[in-house]
Amino acid sequence: MRHRKLGRHLGRTSSHRKALLKNLACSLFLTERDDDFFEGMFQSDGKTAVKPPAHKGRITTTLQKAKEVRSFVERCITIAVKSLPHAEKARQFATDAERNSDAWQTWRKSSDHAKWVEAIAPVVNARRRVFAMLRDKEAVRILFDEIAPRFANRPGGYTRVLRLANVRLGDAGQQAILELVGKHDRVKQKAKKPTFDQSDDNNNGENSDT
Repeated sequence: MRHRKLGRHLGRTSSHRKALLKNLACSLFLTERDDDFFEGMFQSDGKTAVKPPAHKGRITTTLQKAKEVRSFVERCITIAVKSLPHAEKARQFATDAERNSDAWQTWRKSSDHAKWVEAIAPVVNARRRVFAMLRDKEAVRILFDEIAPRFANRPGGYTRVLRLANVRLGDAGQQAILELVGKHDRVKQKAKKPTFDQSDDNNNGENSDT
């Protein structure tokens, strides 16, 4: 019996399993990088160019790993989404002046700076919480700047798991896709009823009279 034993062990120790979940989550977030990031990058042979992901916001892994990392990814996105109202409030008191310039020094001594610090504190706390979970600054930046605003009005359910028909070569493991919702949604199209041109009917009637 597995009473009071939450989650899957995945045949790994605790530290190895945590590292696996972090790497899978970071891989999912890093697929959202711009294609320009991969320009000039080559594989270990020095000749083969590194191509950007064919589908952004999607990774392929085993079914068990996809189900286990899904809750981990959802938790990270939830923390980022909850920080959006605080970030929006902080923008009202922020400044566009260059750092250490005269205008920036004036803003630092004004009351707007104190209000900005108070408003931005929950955002900094959220970023630190997610960084402690992912340990990747680039993944945290993409999550808060690009992914979280996309789900601002969505109350949960940010990912989906889709089983693949083909199994993994070598051990015949069941493969699955873990992807962010919104980009690859399947939209059902209603069948349209055929329309008949009335002019064709009139022409047919005239031909029959003759």
